[in-house]
Amino acid sequence: MKLKKATAAALAAVMAASLTACGGGSSSETTAAAAGSGETQAQGEAAQGGSGETGEGGLTGELSVTTWDNSTTPQFQAVIDAYTAKNPGVTINIIDTNADEYNNSLGISLSAAQPDPDVIWVKDMGSMLQMADKNQLLALDDLIAKDSYDLSKYNGAAEQLQYKDATYALPYRSDWYVLFYNKDIFDAAGVEYPSNDMTWEEYRELAAKMTSGEGSAKVYGSHHHTWEAMVSAWAVQDGKHTVVEQDYEFLRPYYEQALWLQDNGYIQDYATLKTANIHYSSVFKNQQCAMMPMGTYFIATMMQALQDGECDFNWGIATIPHPDDVEAGYTVGAITPIAISAYTDAQDLAWDFVKFATSEEAAEILAQNGVFSGIQTEDSLNTIASAEYFPEGDSSKEALKYVNFVFDRPLDPQIEEVRVPLDEVYEMVMIGEYTVDEGIAELNRRVAEIKGW
Repeated sequence: MKLKKATAAALAAVMAASLTACGGGSSSETTAAAAGSGETQAQGEAAQGGSGETGEGGLTGELSVTTWDNSTTPQFQAVIDAYTAKNPGVTINIIDTNADEYNNSLGISLSAAQPDPDVIWVKDMGSMLQMADKNQLLALDDLIAKDSYDLSKYNGAAEQLQYKDATYALPYRSDWYVLFYNKDIFDAAGVEYPSNDMTWEEYRELAAKMTSGEGSAKVYGSHHHTWEAMVSAWAVQDGKHTVVEQDYEFLRPYYEQALWLQDNGYIQDYATLKTANIHYSSVFKNQQCAMMPMGTYFIATMMQALQDGECDFNWGIATIPHPDDVEAGYTVGAITPIAISAYTDAQDLAWDFVKFATSEEAAEILAQNGVFSGIQTEDSLNTIASAEYFPEGDSSKEALKYVNFVFDRPLDPQIEEVRVPLDEVYEMVMIGEYTVDEGIAELNRRVAEIKGW
């Protein structure tokens, strides 16, 4: 099935700044999308939790769920509507808040220890940890065990959501890194496209081969944005480390990779990108690079740009390159979890909704609305890949599949504090103020102070 052209706009709106690796900043190309199909209830109108009893049309009762910016994205309403269509005896009341105010509003609501909301879409990992530490989230482990609920379907993401030996949420939607490339540039050079099984060493060699021209006409072999994730994301890709460690020696190969690419002119230098505030989207859209590691949210941006006539060239997607010691399909990304309030008086009904929202059926529903779910199915991938302006060819669709999903940031209560030295040291290394040795030593020292090691 072909998705409507408007899907590109919806994709851009819901995906543009999803990866936490993006440094928390918003994306400049975010586009407003069509409103969801249901009526949003005012915050004070959330109903009491329902019974969860089964009637002729399925379950019955009332739930209240929290969302943000529900009127401008399809990521919540589509699943809510599908659930109530299957269970007409269930009423779901939406407590919607502006994205910027969501965490604060939710915190105030939960501090009152009232039964509403029942179900919580979690906006970021830090807030999830705070809610768990305050005992505001229901541990799902007993419910998972009772239903023999299989977490393996989430390809490792569900286990990474576990905090203090408990499961407080399940993966709802996701974004992860892939490799974007310009087919026209590769065709002109007579070079084969990036494969879906390429190591980082092969990637470096390809970036060197694909660099051409001088001055304003130069085409770089690849492009690395200014996020420190252009080092740390690849360093944690194998699942052996996180960005919160006592020894950051594991970052060394990827610092050296970034510097080698930069110093040889195969990527634009960090200082220029930072000083001129050059956005990664303009570099790729203007065909100034042959390849670019970026999150899946950029698919929507490209589809929208092609639809609007902002650019006009053939492009593709490949699986993100991988370390030598892991197989192709290991990727790094971020999850939007869904959880249940510890104060709910509709636990069974809330659990049923959470299971549905994270199911294969919901994955297809989300795909029809241009959203990558927390679970992959062949049907949902086919739906995404059939969208207007999605790259042609089976290779790009296959590139969306992963075998292991590693969080770019761990569930650590001090992750936001740790991000500060990660960002600052990365910048100092890339502009030559620190050697790699000095950068690693500085990280070890500063993170040890934060963590009390």
